[in-house]
Amino acid sequence: MKVAKGELKELSIYGNDYDTEDGTCLRDFIHVVDLSKGHLAAIKGLKPGFTVYNLGTGQPTSVLQIVKAFEIISDKPLPHKFAARRTGDLAILYADPSKAQNELNWQATLSIKDATRDTLKFIANQ
Repeated sequence: MKVAKGELKELSIYGNDYDTEDGTCLRDFIHVVDLSKGHLAAIKGLKPGFTVYNLGTGQPTSVLQIVKAFEIISDKPLPHKFAARRTGDLAILYADPSKAQNELNWQATLSIKDATRDTLKFIANQ
């Protein structure tokens, strides 16, 4: 967001030599609205004891794919550079939301395209 707003010159992408399709890490990027709805579903489903739910899409997306999505939605380049890997970063890390789907009747419904579009709208309205 800071790069899209012009507050930072460029985005640093940590590592482009992972064993993934484009060399960048795969993560489970989730729209903040889906995450909020997941939190509400968890609150509504509270039961005595301790329960953990993974809230995510269950679909890995690369860091470079997120950059490209911003570029497509904004119709302009998102300046970025590749930096050295961060210690301990895994190549692939994403959620298994099946427990939240089964027990809370919750699942992420918004796409990466939705998330980038809404982020750019948010920036424009600040």
